Amino acid sequence: MLVRISADEEGVPLSRLTELLRQARKADPQLGADLEAEFVALTKRRSFGLVFEQHQPEAVELPGRPVRRGDKVRVLPPRGETKGGDQRLWRVTRIDLVDGQRVAHLAELDAEEPETQSVVVDDVVVVAEFRDRIYPGLVETGRVERGGDKPFHTVINAENYHALEMLTYTHRHSIDAIYIDPPYNTGAKDWKYNNNYVSSDDDYRHSKWLAFMERRLKIARELLNPNDSVLIVTIDEKEYLRLGLLLEQTFPEARSQMISSVINPKGVSRGDSFRRSDEYLFIVMFGSAAPQRLELSSEWTAGSLDKNESSLGGKGEEPGWTSMMRRGSNATRADRPGLFYPIYVDPAVGRIKHVGPPLLSDTHEAPEIEGLVATLPLRRNGSEGRWQIGPEELCSRIAQGRVRIGRRTAYGFVINYLPDGAYADVLSDRFEVAGRAPDGSLIARSVSVDSRAQIPFTQWRVPSHNASEHGSTLLASFLPGRKFPFPKSLYAVEDALRFFVKDKPDAVVLDFFSGSGTTAHAVMRLNRQDGGHRQCISVTNNEVSADEQDQLRREGLRPGDVDWEVLGICDYITKPRLTAAISGQTPEGAPIKGDYKFTDEFPMSEGFKENAAFFTLTYEASLSVRHNRAFERVAPMLWLKAGSRGRIIYDLGEDGWDVAEAYGVLENLDQADEFVAVVNARDGIEIAYVVTDDESSFQMVCRELHDGVLPVRLYESYLQNFEINTGRSL
Repeated sequence: MLVRISADEEGVPLSRLTELLRQARKADPQLGADLEAEFVALTKRRSFGLVFEQHQPEAVELPGRPVRRGDKVRVLPPRGETKGGDQRLWRVTRIDLVDGQRVAHLAELDAEEPETQSVVVDDVVVVAEFRDRIYPGLVETGRVERGGDKPFHTVINAENYHALEMLTYTHRHSIDAIYIDPPYNTGAKDWKYNNNYVSSDDDYRHSKWLAFMERRLKIARELLNPNDSVLIVTIDEKEYLRLGLLLEQTFPEARSQMISSVINPKGVSRGDSFRRSDEYLFIVMFGSAAPQRLELSSEWTAGSLDKNESSLGGKGEEPGWTSMMRRGSNATRADRPGLFYPIYVDPAVGRIKHVGPPLLSDTHEAPEIEGLVATLPLRRNGSEGRWQIGPEELCSRIAQGRVRIGRRTAYGFVINYLPDGAYADVLSDRFEVAGRAPDGSLIARSVSVDSRAQIPFTQWRVPSHNASEHGSTLLASFLPGRKFPFPKSLYAVEDALRFFVKDKPDAVVLDFFSGSGTTAHAVMRLNRQDGGHRQCISVTNNEVSADEQDQLRREGLRPGDVDWEVLGICDYITKPRLTAAISGQTPEGAPIKGDYKFTDEFPMSEGFKENAAFFTLTYEASLSVRHNRAFERVAPMLWLKAGSRGRIIYDLGEDGWDVAEAYGVLENLDQADEFVAVVNARDGIEIAYVVTDDESSFQMVCRELHDGVLPVRLYESYLQNFEINTGRSL
C-alpha cells in the first residue's frame, strides 16, 4: 500500500522532484523522459512500514495579527476576488507611511533573483511557517461562571499545532484523555494544507493528511500521562488503514484497539458503493489505562453485547446446569469403562454422601451401602451409559458446589453438574451467588443485563450514538438556525470517555479538533453524573466553511474582518454552544427545548454548574517578550498550568506579586517574605511562580514554601520560558 513516498538518498522530497521533472521535460524532452523512468523505479521501492512524504513546512495565515518589519507575509487578492491569489511568501523589509497609509516594502523569499514590491499593509497577511520560532500569548475573549470553585473548561481559538506546542508548557505529561475527530480526508473541502483545500484529485492527498496528523500526534504524545492515559481518534473508511499504522508507529509503547460504531443506522450514500452506516474509533492506551467495567443501559444490549449474554434473559435465571449422564456420541460404558461408577445419595437430606470407584467389567450393579441410594449412569431402557467426569473430579466439583441432586427415579437420582463454561459465568459479573442449597450446590441467579457492570465488545450498535439525531438535531436545539457539518453524537463521545475517566473525577481531557465543542459538552455531563471536577481543553480555529468563504469574498470581505470572523467555527458555534449548555439558554436568551436522555434525564434548560473561559492564541513580537512587556499575554498560560481555577493574575501591582485561588506570582524578590506567607497560609495553592534569573534567589524562595506548593522559575526575559516551535516535536 502506497501511503507515503519516501525521500531520495539526498533527502530531497519527491513532491519537489515532480516539479523538477516537469521543468526537465520542458527544457529537454529526452532528458525528462530518462529522469522520469528513474523516478518511477524509485517510487516502486517500498520501505517496510508506513512511509509518506513529510511536506514541510506547513504554514498558517494569521489574519488580524499586526504586520511588523521582518514578518513573513502573503499578498492578499483584491477584495471581491474568490481565487486564492499569489501564494508566494515575502519578507517585510520596512514599513513607511505614504499619503496617510502604511505601506509595506516586500522582498520575495526563497528565490534566486527575488522580486520586490510595495503593498498597502491592509493587503498583506502575516504567515507563520511551522519551522518558525514563535512566542505565544493568550487573550481572554469571555467566560461563563456557574460552577463555583470548579476548574474552568477552556476553549482556545488557534491553529491547533501551535496551540499544542503552547500546551507542552502548561500540560506536559498531565493529560488524562485526548478525544479527537480529525478531518476524514474524504476529498471534500473539509481541511486545508498550507492555506489550500486538499481535494480528491491531489496526488499527495494521503501523504499530506498523514504528515498533518503525525506532527500533531507527536506533540500529543508529550502531553499524555505516560503512566495512565488514553487517546481516542475517530475516522471513517477513507483513512482508517493509514491511521492505524500511523498510530502504531507513533506510539509503539501503547496498546491499540479499533472499534466499529454505527452512527447512522439509515446509512449515508457512497455513490455506486455500499451505504456507510458506521465509523471507527481507535483506542490507544498508555501505561495502566484500560476500559472500566460499567453499568451500561439497556440500549447497549441490542447489538453491542454478546448474544450469549443477552440471551440470559431477565434477572433471576439460573446458570446452565447439565446432566451428569453423557449423551450423544461416545456415551456408552464400553466407550469409557472408567466413567461407570456409583454415586450414593442420602435420600433423607438429598445430598451425595459417597462416590464409589468404577465397577469391574463383569459387574452391573452397585454395592449397597446402608441408608444410601446408589445411582449408576443407566438409561431409561436399562442400557449402560457413562458419566461426564471421573470420580475424583466429581468429588472436587461437589466441594465447589458444582453438583446438584434432582428428582428420584427408578435407577436412583438425577445428577446435574456445572460445566467449566457455566461455572465461569457464575463466578463472573453475570450472576450473583446467594449461598448453597441443602444438597451443597451453589444458588446463583443471573443479574439483569441492564444493570451489570461490563465491558462491551468492539462493535457498538447503540441508538444514542446516532449522529443525526443526537449530533445535528441536538446542536440545533442549542443554536437554532446555525449549522455545523457532521457533529458527533453527544452521547457517543460521553460513552467513549466514560470507560476511561469514570474513576478520575479530576481528569483533564483535551480535544484539539474540537469543532462544535461536543467533547467539552460530554465532560460536563460526566461531571453532573458523579459531581466530578473534570475539565476539558478545546482547541479549534475560526475557519469559515468553503461555501461561505466564496460568498463572503464576493461581498468584498476577508479573514480578519469583523463580519467574516463572527461566522467562524469558534465564535459562531463552539463558544455559543458551550455557553448555551452551561446557561441552559440559546444565544437569543430562550430556554433550550428538550431533555437530555439515556444515562441521566433532565431538561436541557437546567444547564450545568460549570465554568468556561474562552481565549485566542496570539503571536507576540520577540522584542516585547524579551523586554518583559508581554506578561498580560502569558498570564493565562500560568493560570492554565496551575489548573485553570479562579481568577487570572494579569497585573502584579506596585508590590510586584499577587496570589490568586490556585497560584501566585512573585516578581519583586524584596517582597518574598510577604509572598511566601500568603501562599503558605492559603489552601488550594498549586504553584508559586518566581521571576528571577538568579538561581540562589530562586532556591531561597523554594526553601520557604510548603511541600504541597510547586515552585516554578520564570526567567526575567520570557523568551526562555515560552518560545515554541523549536523543532523538538517534529
